[in-house]
Amino acid sequence: MLFLFYEFFGIVTNMVGGWLGARIGLNLTMHIGMGLQVVALAMLAVPEAWLSVAYVMVAQALSGIAKDLNKMSAKAGVKILVPQGSDSRLFKWVAMLTGSKNALKGVGFFLGAVLLEFVGFRNALWILAAGLLLVLMVTAVLLPQGLGKTKNKPKFTQFFANTSVINYLSAARFFLFGARDIWFVVGLPVFLFSVLGWRVSEIGAFLAVWVIVYGIVQSCVPMILRGRQPSVTTAKIWVFGLVWCLPLTLRFTLI
Repeated sequence: MLFLFYEFFGIVTNMVGGWLGARIGLNLTMHIGMGLQVVALAMLAVPEAWLSVAYVMVAQALSGIAKDLNKMSAKAGVKILVPQGSDSRLFKWVAMLTGSKNALKGVGFFLGAVLLEFVGFRNALWILAAGLLLVLMVTAVLLPQGLGKTKNKPKFTQFFANTSVINYLSAARFFLFGARDIWFVVGLPVFLFSVLGWRVSEIGAFLAVWVIVYGIVQSCVPMILRGRQPSVTTAKIWVFGLVWCLPLTLRFTLI
């Protein structure tokens, strides 16, 4: 339940984020996201007696909105900055951005575990909030104003793609990320802590290494494809291969 609002409001933010960015600018949506994240962290740094399930779910909802506003703004910003017609270059930069984001997420797993181990829950949250507030102030000065803002204001009903294929991919990602979070955010850490008896720092280090390697692989995708722009056929081949790997992974896990 604690993660339910985080994911749900992240989905809603992804749906309306592009529409909002086109109306007010991507730099402003990024600043709003960072500001909401600071608020969410501060909400969780209250005395433990205040941390009911409903209260934490509200804080997680703000955190989910903040996370996806930042992610959407960054990826859309790259698309705007790359010249039109340079699809191969765009693919390279998006892969690099996504991979580096996940690699830094891995660093965050390790840093969060270290902070929990040595400074405690509340102090860790205040440290994170202060660091993010500093980043917010710096980017407010350095980022160009009105990035991605359009003269013709899109209608709210235009947040769905005109191409049905994109909408199908979005629906598939809903289940993909749901499966990832059930396993990686909840199942695996709880198993390592409660069944294998790992310490918090050990769990954080393991998850950190896993996600960092995952991010590096994402960044290397253009190199794996030898710089060629991926086609629908390319995507189908790789998806087919990954689907066939799942039963092997499940069997290995059960053993």
